[in-house]
Amino acid sequence: MHRSMTGRLASSVALSLCVIPTLSASAQAPLPSTGGQLLYSLEPVLSKVNARVGFLGLASKTARFPKASGKIVLSPKRLDTIQLNVDLDATALAAGDTVTLARLKGPDFFDVERHPMVRFVGRTMAMTGPVTAQINGDLTAKGITRPVVLAVSFRKPPASATGEEPIQLTAQAKIDCTEFGMKAYRFIVAKTVTITINAQMVPR
Repeated sequence: MHRSMTGRLASSVALSLCVIPTLSASAQAPLPSTGGQLLYSLEPVLSKVNARVGFLGLASKTARFPKASGKIVLSPKRLDTIQLNVDLDATALAAGDTVTLARLKGPDFFDVERHPMVRFVGRTMAMTGPVTAQINGDLTAKGITRPVVLAVSFRKPPASATGEEPIQLTAQAKIDCTEFGMKAYRFIVAKTVTITINAQMVPR
């Protein structure tokens, strides 16, 4: 009986010596990368969206969209598959004077009663540098959708995003407002509108 117990004890010790190195190696090995997508939401308080248009060929007027929402979905290993949505509440549009504001909200321009939202949907991104890119998507304004390219500058390389820190970016696009049915005051208002988005996206 003593020999039997001794044999079993020796077998247990041998088995333990074999298992411990295996567990130790597994604990020290790095976890495999999932390559998953990271989701961020636009922080409206820390984000600004402006639209600037030439006026009388000498100056410009700027409208602000103080109510914005949106999200960005990206994979650091597949940045070309980015998804960017930005929604602007056109009914909250703000301008420098009441006359300009009334015209912008009226049927000649954004027609906010019938089309209260302006939306950009970005579907693909081409990096032009470590922190610069072009995002291709569609802009919908006044119920009309047209393709638009955003020139984007990130504060930090998106390839190094971890999903734990905010993403800060500036995006700009130039559109022809006549393509969106805004053709009034052609001798006063330029047809090229520059849209600028300064956004802070926070992890969700």
